Order: sequence, then C-alpha cells, then structure tokens
Amino acid sequence: MQKQNQNSLQEWIPIEKIMEKGIVKMKTKEYIKIMKVIPINYNLKSDLEKQGILNSYKTFLKTCNFDIQILIQSKKEDLSHHISKIREKVKSENNSNLIKISEKYIEFINRLNREKNSSSKNFYIIINAKIEETTKENKEELNILELNENYFKIKECLSRCGNNVIEILEKEELKKILFSFFNTRKNLLN
Repeated sequence: MQKQNQNSLQEWIPIEKIMEKGIVKMKTKEYIKIMKVIPINYNLKSDLEKQGILNSYKTFLKTCNFDIQILIQSKKEDLSHHISKIREKVKSENNSNLIKISEKYIEFINRLNREKNSSSKNFYIIINAKIEETTKENKEELNILELNENYFKIKECLSRCGNNVIEILEKEELKKILFSFFNTRKNLLN
C-alpha cells in the first residue's frame, strides 16, 4: 500500500496572512482588498434617475482600469427569530383578536417565505494588486498603496450611483467573510 499524501487545510487555502487595514496577502504574492457594497433599489427610481445611475455606472466601469471581481452571496432568510418575538409578545396579551391576527400574520410570512424563496444578498467587490518590478523592501507598501487608491476610485464612482461602499478593516470581519467564501454551505451572518 502507498501512503497517501495528506495536505493540511492551511496548505490548501490560498491565503498567506491577513494584514492590518483589511489587506490580505495571498500565497501567490498578490494582495487583495474586499469591500462590501450596499446597493440602491434601482427599481424604485424614476426613469431620469435610472438614466443617471446607468451613466455613473458606465463611468465606474471605464475608471476601473484594474481587475475587479464582483461577488454576490445569497442566503435564505431565517424568520424564526422574528416569529418567536411575535409569539413572545402575544403571550402577554389577553386580547383574543390580537392573538388571531398574530397567528394569521405568522402563517402569512411563512407562506410568503416558502413561495417567494426569500433571501438576502450581500454584495462584495474584490480587488487585487501584484507589483513585482520593484525592490523587495517597498513591494508590499506599493501593493497596499495601489489597493487603497483603487478602493477610493471604486468608492467614489459607486457613490455617484447611490451605492454605499464599506471598507472591511477589522480582521475578524474579514475572517468571517473569507470563511463564507470558502464554505458556501454556511450562511454569512450579519
């Protein structure tokens, strides 16, 4: 029998280390930055507003002369906490009409959730930098500088469209997001 070569999880994951201020160093010597985008509801806008948003988005795409990856994560809505809060409040009420209305409301949101497959979405943009032409001492600094400049370009352009761009700075939040990227069966908790 041949002995199987077993790799550890750390060898398999392409991340070398999570650095300060939301920068991730990859084993490929690339640096990445992840930002969360809180989008506007385009469908609620007037035709004139929609045209302005589309023009701003075109400008965004033209301005980004660097690689970006757009990632959308969907998760099925878990309404059990909301439902338990309703039931808890109704327990203290003596009004039978309120109890009936509450139960009908719970039935309604459960049915709606089943029929519509309610889900929430998280939107992320991932950018990378890999500057190699310089000396070893300032290579990391230049990569980080490039990532931060590109982040501000994206933030400015998407803000013109009405979106909110959030820089992920905390290591724990970044770990949670990276975990959700690698483990798609687990929901990304808010």
